Amino acid sequence: MSTNEVGREVAKLLFRAGAIHVSRQQPFILAAGWASPVYVDVRLLLGDPDLRQSVSDLAARYAGAAFPPGSLDAIAGAETAGIPFAAWLADRLALKLRYVRKRPLGIGRNAQVEGGPVEGLRVLLMDDLTTDGGSKLNFARGLRAAGAEVEHVLTIFYHDAFPGADARLQEAGLTLHALANWGDVLHAGVGNGLAPEDRAAIKHFLADPVAWSTRHGGRARLAPRT
Repeated sequence: MSTNEVGREVAKLLFRAGAIHVSRQQPFILAAGWASPVYVDVRLLLGDPDLRQSVSDLAARYAGAAFPPGSLDAIAGAETAGIPFAAWLADRLALKLRYVRKRPLGIGRNAQVEGGPVEGLRVLLMDDLTTDGGSKLNFARGLRAAGAEVEHVLTIFYHDAFPGADARLQEAGLTLHALANWGDVLHAGVGNGLAPEDRAAIKHFLADPVAWSTRHGGRARLAPRT
């Protein structure tokens, strides 16, 4: 199965889960601060056994093709929604599992990485969604501070409308891998319940997402790189 086929199958699962929400009246404000007429709730894949089995199988296919055998030692799920996806993928690939918090716990060992040591391990960071990449940089820093080698990030969906994520991650020595993006959603939307007016709204937004966000009360520019 090719990367394009994986993306389209994941997009179909998102439609089945009811995870694609379009609002032509009131924009969504995403976690990264951008305004958008559409919100993708990847976490809805968690609740249904058929959906989570399917997306985990697709993630395993992607990872098997993207990463040579023996090139990874562990998968680290990002708090919070990245943790179950990472657990299911780690099972399928027979790899160690860890998870990484947004910040150190502040009690006990004050750990940011849980599940065991990562020192010297080649770790794949996994999360449900990527927008501008800022949270992924924070998670990668936490893993690296604990001694892990982190070069790759795998995300179920990449909100690739807004610029900057790839460049920010590359500057930090990270390569972003996404199972699905907006192109996959638009392709899979045909025959999967995406209304013509919603499709038009998404395409209008994607034509200039920064300007759309600015007009609708969201962020108007990229955050400074750190």
